[in-house]
Amino acid sequence: MDQTQAFEFLQAADAPGIRPGLSRVRELLGNLGNPQDNLRFIHIAGTNGKGSVAVMLASILQAAGYRVGLFTSPFLVRYNEQIRIDGEEVADAVLFDALERVKAAADQMEEPPSSFERFMPAAFLCFAEAACDIVVLETGMGGRLDATNVISSPEAVIITRIDMDHMAFLGDTIEAIAAEKAGIIKPGTEVVMIRQSAAAEVVVRAVCQACRVQLHLTEPDSIRVQSRDIDGQKFDYRARRGLFIPLPAVYQTENAAAVLDAVDVLSRKGREIPEEAVFAGLQQVRWPGRFEVLLKKPLVLLDGAHNADGAEALAETLRSVLPGRKITFVTGVLADKDYRRMTEIISSFAERFITTAPDNPRALPAEELTREIRILTDVPAETGGTMEESLRIALSGVSEDSVICVFGSLYQAGAARAFFSLKH
Repeated sequence: MDQTQAFEFLQAADAPGIRPGLSRVRELLGNLGNPQDNLRFIHIAGTNGKGSVAVMLASILQAAGYRVGLFTSPFLVRYNEQIRIDGEEVADAVLFDALERVKAAADQMEEPPSSFERFMPAAFLCFAEAACDIVVLETGMGGRLDATNVISSPEAVIITRIDMDHMAFLGDTIEAIAAEKAGIIKPGTEVVMIRQSAAAEVVVRAVCQACRVQLHLTEPDSIRVQSRDIDGQKFDYRARRGLFIPLPAVYQTENAAAVLDAVDVLSRKGREIPEEAVFAGLQQVRWPGRFEVLLKKPLVLLDGAHNADGAEALAETLRSVLPGRKITFVTGVLADKDYRRMTEIISSFAERFITTAPDNPRALPAEELTREIRILTDVPAETGGTMEESLRIALSGVSEDSVICVFGSLYQAGAARAFFSLKH
């Protein structure tokens, strides 16, 4: 299988869209010999922050000497980004070979698996054949019926911040969504959860009690930020002092707290994770598209905020890192997101909006987003077209002191990064 054949298999007409449920992926993995049964996992669910948590934890475990598999979604530029082994994207030849085997297994099935259900088993094959000591596994959507939930009891479960998202599939209340996220909790594990709304916490606590597993809640009051700028932040958490992450977003210390509590859980369960590995792993972490600096003069930022909670987190970081600055926002959204609320949250920082449309069938047309912004705010808004066209408009005539921020969907992050990779 080559790159074209792999893409055609993953995007084929018989690969339907989102269909929660585990029957298809279980059958597919069974046809492949259940490679996941030979792996140990840390399973992560949540609405926002789960990718950041996954990358930080994987970096620490790698620094501790483990062979670490990392599965995240979505990708920004190419599929390989979602499967990493010791921090490196899986090689094309390895991925295409795994997908060829998945295709052969899928061809035996009466009900075709979705694109995500085709890709994730390929990741398990790659991790098993690389003899990974541990796999950090991010859910795709939800938890209970997410395809990643075919694994047996993981060493630890991490629940990040829960917010209203994917309501058509997960429910229209925080309680309902929390129940879906908590569906990855199984007997025999331990759970770390970021401290959050009482509505979400009570649901997760009940699931932990039903499964007779221990719940560890992070302590936000124990996070003490020593310094923060565009290059990252130095902070303390609990007894650890002088930690550094090259991630400037305010919410990343909250994510790091969950990672550190998970490290302590894993250490108590027998994983050898020296303190120097904790500090080094955090310092070495890289996570594109999450308040990422694409250019410094003018300052161009890229943030994956794609729902109201993400927009609030972006706003908090802008207040902290760039107080009082007015910003040109390049934004595109998916039609099923609460983009009206996102616009209201961000508008107070905006000098102008330039709209685009993410490369996704669910994208809201840029012209429609422009109309909505004009209705909701007094901020000037114009339709930019493609990401490249929108960025050219944003960059035209600005000074070195200007600030531009791309946000609204991770599906447009790849195009934004590609633009600056080509130009700079």
